[in-house]
Amino acid sequence: MKKNYLFIIIIALAIIVYSCANKAGGPTGGPKDETPPRVLKSTPINGALNFKKKEIQIIFDENISVEKATENVLISPPQLKQPDVKGNSKTVSLKFEDELLDSTTYTINFGDAIVDLNEKNPLKNYRFSFSTGNEIDTLKISGQLVNAEDLNPMQGIYVGIYKENSDSVFFQKPFLRIGKTDENGNFIIDNVKAGNYKIFALGDANKDYYYQPGESVAFIDSLVTPSFRIEEMRDTVWEDSIHIDSVRTYMGTRFLPDSILLRFFKESKKRQYFVKYERKQAQSFSLFFNTTAATLPLIKPLNFNWEGKYIVQKNATLDSLTYWITDTEVYKIDTLDMAITYFKTDSLFNLVTTTDTINVFMRKPKVNPKAKPGKAEPKKEFYKFSTNANGTFDVYNPLIFRFDAPLANVDFSMIKLVQKIDSVSKPLAVKWRQIDSTLMNYAIDYKWEPEKSYEITTDSTAFRSIYHLESDNFEIKFKIKSLDEYSSIKLLAEKFDSLIVFQVLDTKDVVLASKKAQKKGTKFEFLKPGDYYIRAFIDSNKNGKWDTGNLVKRIQPENVYYYPKKLNVKANWEFEETWDLFSTPLLKQKPEELKKDGNKKTGE
Repeated sequence: MKKNYLFIIIIALAIIVYSCANKAGGPTGGPKDETPPRVLKSTPINGALNFKKKEIQIIFDENISVEKATENVLISPPQLKQPDVKGNSKTVSLKFEDELLDSTTYTINFGDAIVDLNEKNPLKNYRFSFSTGNEIDTLKISGQLVNAEDLNPMQGIYVGIYKENSDSVFFQKPFLRIGKTDENGNFIIDNVKAGNYKIFALGDANKDYYYQPGESVAFIDSLVTPSFRIEEMRDTVWEDSIHIDSVRTYMGTRFLPDSILLRFFKESKKRQYFVKYERKQAQSFSLFFNTTAATLPLIKPLNFNWEGKYIVQKNATLDSLTYWITDTEVYKIDTLDMAITYFKTDSLFNLVTTTDTINVFMRKPKVNPKAKPGKAEPKKEFYKFSTNANGTFDVYNPLIFRFDAPLANVDFSMIKLVQKIDSVSKPLAVKWRQIDSTLMNYAIDYKWEPEKSYEITTDSTAFRSIYHLESDNFEIKFKIKSLDEYSSIKLLAEKFDSLIVFQVLDTKDVVLASKKAQKKGTKFEFLKPGDYYIRAFIDSNKNGKWDTGNLVKRIQPENVYYYPKKLNVKANWEFEETWDLFSTPLLKQKPEELKKDGNKKTGE
């Protein structure tokens, strides 16, 4: 009896200790709540007719919050004044600021804005609609938006429609109805009335819902006529993320068109303006513009005379210019005052002549306060240059010389190029070639022999700058790579078109080389072993480069295609492929590993 009594006491104590320990540790909880909020009721009901009030309320089964309403909530027709969207306890309220239109269907897509208060589970793409008239429009238009140049999906871009047949409406008033692309570039325009429509995509920087010069766009050349049909559909039920439980078939409504492809582009014209000037050394100054210019700016000196006493270093697009002053008296002036006249884009996107007065001053180097007084022995200053030669050198490369100031004179007798055969040096002819207009970049061309060693030396004073500085001694040895270290790719177009241009891309979707298609095959040689991708475009205007579209002239961007597989090329190996650019549907061509957010390229 005593033993039973003692046993009961021990059990009771164990229960008390466990209970206390559980209290100290806090509640363990159950599985994490992953269920989004559920709608219980709303005022008005979803799909209501003849609703004239400016506020709606939606009540949920749990406490909610509204996240980033201005980004997530999309209303069609578009609202010029953003509605007031709030979440309080279990209620979402939306109050319109714009006046409601008569006999119009309104669609509110909440996106990912509505989340439960604790776990932030979103009620994804919850749509609420009502009509101010006697009927609610039910048709839909859907498709996908991609970047025209690289087929990347475009996220967060407005796609809208107009009832008017004229293109000018896109320049004059907001969309009639809109949708917004998701992370895969997909869009849906809901609650559309029967009829014929023009459709556009718009990178709407100022949210006025119609085109302003400089904004990115997409369009299709034909009218869109929404419709529907009843057809057999399939619904896949998943057992888990990998295994299919069952496939259910049913009769459902398919809204058409549902596969519109819009190719998003930014016109080549950009706002043109002067950015800044720099003067890092006395002998030169630089001017920078934000985009390509057709002509050089006109410079009028105000406190100096430099006629015939300067050299212009310019890039191909004339937006980065360096002026090298050859007159000692001029470049010793601390501040050069000048008026520059150039073309600038006005508010209507027209180029107009503009004149700015600038004071180009030379920043003096800071004096080190810890430096000891006294005269240091001045170091001899040399005319500096660099080359692209290194220990190993590609067989196809010319030897490049880049000087840090314009070259005035070169003594070829002081340049020695030799091939090293054992311990013997074989002299080679030096073919000196200027490769730009600045007198700062030159090349030595030679047909290098694979696996052979070379050496180039220059004596002091071989080169002299326009500032009378002379170069120091120079010597470098290099060895040409073996042909076995390279790979090559040969491409044949199954349906040959002389307008095709093939491009080899790296793993970051960057173009490494471009070549016009040849009927017997286009060969890309001297590729380093590794992973590559292939792209092609149709060079409609035959200028050798991919061109964007033009909205006013109704010109689409040039068509782009991707070879759907990655190429892993090995050393001393040639990949050869016959490619039908059209055999794989366009939106399935680009390899998944290359896809990324297209907005990073267009700047939207």
